[in-house]
Amino acid sequence: MAQSDIDEDLYSRQLYVLGHDAMRIMGAANVLIAGMRGLGVEVAKNVVLAGVGSVTIQDQGTAEWRDLSSQFYLRESDLGHNRASCSQKHLALLNSHVQVSSHTEALHQDLLSYFQVVVLTDSSLEEQRWVGAFCHANNIRFIVADTKGLCGQLFCDFGETFEVKDITGESPSSSMIAHISKGNPGIVTCTDDQGHDFTDDMRVTFSGVQGMTELNSYGPIEIRVIGNHSFSICDTTEFSEYEKGGVATEVKQSKMLSFEVLKNPELLVLTDCGKVPRHRTLHLGFQALHNFTQKHGRMPKPRSQVRTRRVLLSVTFSFINSQSLSTDAQFDEFDKDVVRKLSLIANGDLAPVNAFIGGLAAQEVIKACSGKFMPLKQWLYFDALECLPEQKEGDKHLTEEACAPRNSRYDGQIAVFGSDFQEKLKKLRYFLVGAGAIGCELLKNFALIGLGAGEGGHITVTDMDSIERSNLNRQFLFRTEDIGKQKSIAAAEAVQKMNPNMNITPHQNRVCPESEGIYTQSFYSSLDGVAAALDNVEARVYLDGCCVQYQRPMLEGGTLGSKGHTLVVVPHLTESYGPAMPSGQKAIPLCTLKHFPHCIEHTLQWARDQFEGLFKHSAENVNQYLSDAEFWARMAALGEVEAVEVLEGIHESLGKRPGSWPDCVAWARMQWESLYSNHIRQLLHCFPVDHVTSSGLPFWMGARRCPHPLTFDPANTTHMDFVVAAANLYAQIYGIEGSRERGGILKILDGIHVPAFTPTSCVKIHMTDKELTSLFYSDNAKLNELKRKLSCFQMPSQNFRMIPLEFEKDNDHNFHMDYIVAASNLRAENYEIPPADRHKSKLIAGRIIPAIATTTAAIAGLMCLELYKLVQGHQRISLFRNTYINLAVQYFVFSQPCTAPRFTVSDSPSLDSTSLSDPAIILRGLQHLVTVYPPTQTPFHAASCISSIWRTCTQRSTFRTHKPF
Repeated sequence: MAQSDIDEDLYSRQLYVLGHDAMRIMGAANVLIAGMRGLGVEVAKNVVLAGVGSVTIQDQGTAEWRDLSSQFYLRESDLGHNRASCSQKHLALLNSHVQVSSHTEALHQDLLSYFQVVVLTDSSLEEQRWVGAFCHANNIRFIVADTKGLCGQLFCDFGETFEVKDITGESPSSSMIAHISKGNPGIVTCTDDQGHDFTDDMRVTFSGVQGMTELNSYGPIEIRVIGNHSFSICDTTEFSEYEKGGVATEVKQSKMLSFEVLKNPELLVLTDCGKVPRHRTLHLGFQALHNFTQKHGRMPKPRSQVRTRRVLLSVTFSFINSQSLSTDAQFDEFDKDVVRKLSLIANGDLAPVNAFIGGLAAQEVIKACSGKFMPLKQWLYFDALECLPEQKEGDKHLTEEACAPRNSRYDGQIAVFGSDFQEKLKKLRYFLVGAGAIGCELLKNFALIGLGAGEGGHITVTDMDSIERSNLNRQFLFRTEDIGKQKSIAAAEAVQKMNPNMNITPHQNRVCPESEGIYTQSFYSSLDGVAAALDNVEARVYLDGCCVQYQRPMLEGGTLGSKGHTLVVVPHLTESYGPAMPSGQKAIPLCTLKHFPHCIEHTLQWARDQFEGLFKHSAENVNQYLSDAEFWARMAALGEVEAVEVLEGIHESLGKRPGSWPDCVAWARMQWESLYSNHIRQLLHCFPVDHVTSSGLPFWMGARRCPHPLTFDPANTTHMDFVVAAANLYAQIYGIEGSRERGGILKILDGIHVPAFTPTSCVKIHMTDKELTSLFYSDNAKLNELKRKLSCFQMPSQNFRMIPLEFEKDNDHNFHMDYIVAASNLRAENYEIPPADRHKSKLIAGRIIPAIATTTAAIAGLMCLELYKLVQGHQRISLFRNTYINLAVQYFVFSQPCTAPRFTVSDSPSLDSTSLSDPAIILRGLQHLVTVYPPTQTPFHAASCISSIWRTCTQRSTFRTHKPF
């Protein structure tokens, strides 16, 4: 697949995770996935969405009732039919660029030889060993994935030599240069305000260095870090003297890895540091289950105490006598309780566990195909045994009868939790906010586990967005024919096909203060819980506030490329999501954007601001002036300075209104001259190249890059890109038909006279944002003059309206990104900043969140495991998990949630049931809370806050809450 052949509309979000090179290599890979139960189809779904060349699914078995617990492409009508054949047609619809075929016979060496990657799921230990040995000998990447109830296993063998082209996938670090010394080694000092993110042994290249120009063509140089703002490089004694400028940029280094065949559990990645002994024990337990299955022809029956003892004896005997299991494992001890629980639930087949392990396994397939990211080396074990019921004194234990199969689509889940638990799940009422990538995965899991699929149960899902083509790469419930439909409606229809018993209602509402008439106290009170599948912090904060107010648990998750997190909020037990925290990203100073940019992010933000001002705000202001009776009252409320700015724009837009397409081209040409020549010449007039500060230091140094004006050249592609895009956008806001025909535009440009520009000394350019505040002075005279001009102005026809443009990054034919890319790169050329291609520009200017289906699936699986705990009614905080993962580098952090803070809301240290009956104490508590947490700090209205506390007090609840309101 050549880069030009990559379907960027479809893969746009994934490309920001993997890059074009990795996608191109993946497009030529052939992958075999053996086993089409729940785990196998999860891996296949993610791999097909990722865009490999071909996927062959293999399975000799036929669909059974228990398969429907997690195999989302099997229907009741498929029972008795081959699983691979039934799944093939569904998988093929996911991605037209991937050839999907099925194989219903046994695996053999001739078949394996065709593939670059082989994945085994639902396989015997004997099969894993011979397939693994064959793949290792023939340089075929080999992956084993398996789940047993609440436990999962993953193994990778990518051969004797495997090259990782990009270990982390992070963007290369870069830093601006303040000085480079002559010496051996030379010392590079970075600008004070930026520093660097380099590490020892990293290699960098230099560009834009003036004076010591030898570095610009030197090639990658190994560095040694000295401090936050300095590092050493090669011998620079024979180089020229450094003058100014330059950027050091990291060069990504590849790494060679060597893997071993299927035998060595010492190469083990931990998913939960609190479960180290458990993970080691699971290696023994999985192999013992394989041995049991080989001997008896089946897995242990659910909750069978007799068969559990046999598995435990097998592990114990092998461990004590240092036989095959313990010899391979080289472990000093094992946890008998883990083996016992594993055996009791091993016959279970759970959608959330398959989603998590399937997401991880599919990510390893992508690594095997592309060389992108650090692969698993080599074993990984996972368990969520804390989801099991807590056995309290006097409680009844789950019996073999309670977990026995019932010829039900939930048999795989009943085998773990029992039939009573299943009935409880079916009666739950949940609110899912968001039907995008995570929302689709959650709905799939909800359908499979039967959430809300019984009498009295229900799921409400809301999402305002409609389906776009770029969604299809990771929002797997949607198909090409769904483009343009509402996400919530299409998603609800899709999961009802998976489970016809689903009770689900789609909404298209934003969950915000404006929709509180819909999502009322009565609505939340009817719920058992809320799931947040949102893509912005503000919405999460608001929804969290509602859950705190109405005392409802919340499941929350998010992804960013290969990274993801989950959060579980349990009323009165765990800390809530809480108020929005600072993002860690500093706002770009206004003076930097206006006059002193020094990186491409600055020029892209400047270009985006130009777009909003020229093609959106100007049209909106004109329309308000022409149609809004309250316009002048609103101007008075703005203040004189801002009012003057708005009125000047209105006068400009109406006074110089274009009448034809040539007028639009002329306007665009004048814009080019003003932005990239005149403004720069004025800046250099105020601060010449050799200007020095009051301290005697050069003005243009460090992060302050000295610009140069550009000269318009119609033969320059970027120059013409700007004119074509700007002219068409300007025409659009006035309802004039534009043109892409460059020959005609060139003829118009030939007839345009560009006036000469002479800089003036009366212009003051502010160097800091603090100085910019000096602009905010009273100018009543100018305001009155503009009012007079507009009142005397000959108005356009009464029906005239301008057309404001809403920035849309994903439409390649609307000129929006054409303008942003050209405008940004021309400004970058002014300041000798390396330009950005369209792909990178869209990421930054469009504020795109990189996304990939593998991370999404894994996060949704983890969220649903926490749902199991909520349904069980767990009240020990140690049983819950917040998670942080990065599938690129096998980084997993499973942590216990923070405890909900306890607040004193009266003169006494806490409130008990007696004090809650005293109205005076309640009143003092309410007054204290409102004083400490004023309405400006709350995610919802103070009145709602007070009413919630009043209800809590009057219901004699223990007064504990989540994060401060």
